[in-house]
Amino acid sequence: MKTLLRSFIPHSLNTHPAEWSRAAIGACLGILLSALLSQQLFGTDATLHLLGPLGASAVLLFAVSTGALAQPWSIIGSYLIAALVALASVHMLGNTVAAASVAVLSSIVVMCILRCLHPPGAAIAISIVVSKHDLSALGLHVLLPVMFNAGCLLLFALVYNNLTRMRYPRAQAKPAVAAQVIKPAQAGAPVPGSFSSEDLDKALDEVGSFVDVSRADLESILHKAEDIAQHRNRTDIDTRQVISRTAPSLSLEHSMADAMKLLSKQGSKYLPVLDAERKVVGIISLVD
Repeated sequence: MKTLLRSFIPHSLNTHPAEWSRAAIGACLGILLSALLSQQLFGTDATLHLLGPLGASAVLLFAVSTGALAQPWSIIGSYLIAALVALASVHMLGNTVAAASVAVLSSIVVMCILRCLHPPGAAIAISIVVSKHDLSALGLHVLLPVMFNAGCLLLFALVYNNLTRMRYPRAQAKPAVAAQVIKPAQAGAPVPGSFSSEDLDKALDEVGSFVDVSRADLESILHKAEDIAQHRNRTDIDTRQVISRTAPSLSLEHSMADAMKLLSKQGSKYLPVLDAERKVVGIISLVD
């Protein structure tokens, strides 16, 4: 019960108030621009039915624009899929609650298959089903206001986010090369290697739920955190303590063959590597 209650406590945001204001202003301007243009072309009623989903998309495109659910293909693909699925549901079940439910179900499945999951897409499907006289009555012509609003909001997000120094769309990060993590502070204990790409795949498979970040970005973040931890551990080393516990040490001129001979001779599992100023720049360690 305590765990359940704690789950209701909001998580802290890793963003600054300035970023909140930037996102809020962008969402406001994006909705206003899209709605005003749509109103002129397609009328007030059709525009009002689409404002709910459009507002939800604006939150993603401006507040969490680095997320996988906020990328250009996500909004364009989801709006198109939702509109077509909604029309098919209305054709089979009419403008009913059952049709709206089936439209949401089908939209989610197809969006996942086509890799364009975008929550407001489900809202688009519902809006079309319930707007019997304004949207669903248009048939395939409903694609015009739906895609026009999606395109306008996306275009504004592309301009506004980049002008306010928020890179959008988010380019896929290149997979980082895993490096062995050396933790000098725990010298003498077996040192595990860093995670590999296969380890990350297995972890994501075990989680099995949606994660609003691309796999490449997640791997890049984890490697950055790993590098920071490795750097911190290196800077926390007390050189005199290391040298006093491990004599002799290695210099940058030593080869790996020299290191193996010294490790074998001393019966130690690690040796510090010192630069010309006798500062520790690394550790060579044997891993069981």
